[in-house]
Amino acid sequence: MIAALAMREVSRVFGSGAIKVDALRSVDLDVEFGEMVAIMGPSGSGKSTLLSIAGGLDRPTSGNVVVDGHELGGLSRDSRAEVRRRSVGYVFQDFNLIPALTAAENVATPLELDNVPARRARRSALAALASVGLDEMADRFPDEMSVGQAQRVAIARALVGERRVLLADEPTGALDFATGQAVMGLLRSRAEQGAAVLVVTHEARFAAWADRTVFLRDGAVVDALGAAPSIDSLRSDR
Repeated sequence: MIAALAMREVSRVFGSGAIKVDALRSVDLDVEFGEMVAIMGPSGSGKSTLLSIAGGLDRPTSGNVVVDGHELGGLSRDSRAEVRRRSVGYVFQDFNLIPALTAAENVATPLELDNVPARRARRSALAALASVGLDEMADRFPDEMSVGQAQRVAIARALVGERRVLLADEPTGALDFATGQAVMGLLRSRAEQGAAVLVVTHEARFAAWADRTVFLRDGAVVDALGAAPSIDSLRSDR
């Protein structure tokens, strides 16, 4: 099976000399369509850096990343942004909601940037908000929401549309246990519908929703299963 997300020998170095930090060290990782994978590890182990590179928000110092058939290293900045809009849903740890937009407008933004008509984008946004139990908050602004509500809006934005790769950085961090379980159930359901889902979490009870868990320590994978195909076999012909 062809991986939706493939990382090969990915390293990320910040700084140099005495302040050099090896955030990731030769990471290999596959996530297949229809699979949910959890990333766990201590603080500073490289979990968020891995997710940023997987989503094309950051570039590795070395190594290759393929997302939905696109090798990111060979793309221009605009082309990487297009892949993110069309293929990747990203739940940020700090939400990244636009303060001047309502919940529905925040959720609809990725669709509108991809030229989906406004009415259709709003309908999709309302459906995504309903899926996280926030349909009644559609016309509220971020500063009118609790932290937990804002986080669920961010999750709805990642779920909206037909994006096939979902990346979530601590999506349950601001939620109570019951709401966190519901959110993980949503991500699990999207995987069962065929999406590839990669979730960073520090809680084993939420990682238990995943098909498998990958552990990071000091930027390196210390526990992972499965052989990785070559990067050439994962490139898109599109």
